[in-house]
Amino acid sequence: MRKYYLDNIRWITVVIVVFYHVLYMYNAEGILGGLGKITNLTSQPYDIFMYFVYPWFMPVLFMVAGISSRLFLERHTDKEFVKSRTRKLLVPSTIGLFAFQFIQGYVSMSLGTAFTDLAAGGVPKPVIFLIMVASGSGVLWFVHLLWIYSMILVLLRKIEQGRLLIIGAKTPLWMIALFYFPIWGAAQILNTPIVSVYRVGFYFVFFMLGYYVFSNDEVMEKLKNHAILLTVSGVAVCIIFSILYFVVYGGMNYADKPVNRGPLYAACAYLGSLAMLGGMARFGDFGNSFTKWMSRKSFGLYVFHYLGISSVALFIAKPGILPAAVCYLLSLAAGFLFGYGLYEIISRIPFFRWAVLGIRKEK
Repeated sequence: MRKYYLDNIRWITVVIVVFYHVLYMYNAEGILGGLGKITNLTSQPYDIFMYFVYPWFMPVLFMVAGISSRLFLERHTDKEFVKSRTRKLLVPSTIGLFAFQFIQGYVSMSLGTAFTDLAAGGVPKPVIFLIMVASGSGVLWFVHLLWIYSMILVLLRKIEQGRLLIIGAKTPLWMIALFYFPIWGAAQILNTPIVSVYRVGFYFVFFMLGYYVFSNDEVMEKLKNHAILLTVSGVAVCIIFSILYFVVYGGMNYADKPVNRGPLYAACAYLGSLAMLGGMARFGDFGNSFTKWMSRKSFGLYVFHYLGISSVALFIAKPGILPAAVCYLLSLAAGFLFGYGLYEIISRIPFFRWAVLGIRKEK
């Protein structure tokens, strides 16, 4: 039977990511990557939403990806898994950059002064172009890491020969609680400088826990039985995190050290993920025409939404053409319009459907 709660976690989380990126684009905390504050407010209270969701929404997607990898590998060979993941993940995040995503690179660099700074520094135009293409990665960092983890998983499966899955199925509740410590430890290692989203060790633990532990029905039954407690605990610790770093510390950067390597951040990431996983397994394991449609389009929404948000920021918000409130609403609308619209268009064009979305060529 299809595990609909996994589909629902994906599309709901991607929708949350869209709302997050609208606030991130115009954040007043000085967190780099967007346009920055466009209001006249001294503080933007609604920015607290970023603090509440950021620690856990990507960890839970990696956890779900690990579970989905287990389900795929139960019906396919390792060779089929490598081929599928390479087409769906590696191709869009490499070839897709040159085929389409360089547009995102242009928009992102134009939000600041990157082009003029590079030219003033004497950087050759071909090199600037390659930097622009690389900047088009944007949200595809998730896809990069997921492909790497998938390849590591194939090698690990050959070594452990299924023994870890047997052990994982027997995981007791107290051990589930203790997984917090390797998550916190992994938060300290393999973090790339400058581009802080590439937290190789941190997200790897969530992916592997998804595959070896939470892909087992026996373990998920335990989460379902404690779904309410997990949800309350996850919400509570994320509220504490938000109040501490947004209110008490005045908008401290949640996306970089030292905050994203602290014990409270790790607790938010893990408990928030468990709350989403357990809560949806118990209350969200269903499918209807709406949820199935959202699930089918969620990857397109994820890949293209930021182009819509950043385009509104560049062409409307940055010149100050419209009031800030209107820019927020237009950015949100553009996120969904670009996400769904570009997916519908590009998924129908030969070569681009493969290069940008990893959709198999029609025979």
